[in-house]
Amino acid sequence: MTASLNIMAINGPNLNMLGTREPDIYGADTLADMEAKCRAICEAEAATLDWIQSNGEAEIVTTIQQAVGRADWIVINAAALTHTSVALRDALALFPGQKIEVHLSNVHKRETFRHHSMISAVVDGVVLGFGPMSYVMAIRGILEMAREAE
Repeated sequence: MTASLNIMAINGPNLNMLGTREPDIYGADTLADMEAKCRAICEAEAATLDWIQSNGEAEIVTTIQQAVGRADWIVINAAALTHTSVALRDALALFPGQKIEVHLSNVHKRETFRHHSMISAVVDGVVLGFGPMSYVMAIRGILEMAREAE
């Protein structure tokens, strides 16, 4: 049904440390655990999923630029870059496909500096505060919207 649907999941700084990094905030699941859940959902729907993680802003910007013409959707957890990166915001703005911003925690219940997202204004939706389920909700939402568009 969604065989031609290409999703790119982009994960920012320190997300490679999930499972050990502040488990009281982020939970015990690793980024690999979250990838496996999302990949299984995509495979069941015959959608493709590219999954990357980088601690480098430049690499993430380049990845977004290279997604143009290759991906239909970007799911992005920009982590700390969410709150600081104009370069990331500009890269997302040039991506013609749809985009979902994801956060594991509810950033509005955390430190004040986390309340502002540089990227929310250039994405189509935001899922936050549901732990690892935030990724699953984003992927399932994309697949449901693709079904409705058929």
